[in-house]
Amino acid sequence: MLTNRKEIHIEWGDCDPLGIVYFPRYFEFFDACTNALFEKAGWSKPELMKTFGIAGIPMVDVRAKFMVPSAFGDTVVVESKIGEWGKSSFSVEHKLFRGEVLAVEGWEKRVWTVKDAKVASGIRGEEVPKEVRKRFA
Repeated sequence: MLTNRKEIHIEWGDCDPLGIVYFPRYFEFFDACTNALFEKAGWSKPELMKTFGIAGIPMVDVRAKFMVPSAFGDTVVVESKIGEWGKSSFSVEHKLFRGEVLAVEGWEKRVWTVKDAKVASGIRGEEVPKEVRKRFA
């Protein structure tokens, strides 16, 4: 199974007044790591949109488990992989390590979407192409 590792250096702007990572930043890190995972599979987000005509891969559920704080100046590594494929959705699992210590686990559920003017939101889910799934096997 395809896994990507992304190194992130914690900057002052990532932190709260105590100098530890402000929790919403982890979700921004995980979003960037999902993009990096798709790039490792061979598609940047613009290429996905052009090649498959998608509107995007928006999150519909996100959660995290925080075990150890990270702080200004730390360098962390996030390991990301697809956890499960649905018909038009998929989950991404992230493990953020501070050194050898698992500091945060994160999960995203995303939907493969296309534009559709017939629905109120303007987008709808569509089946994830087999070509895409194969790149992550």
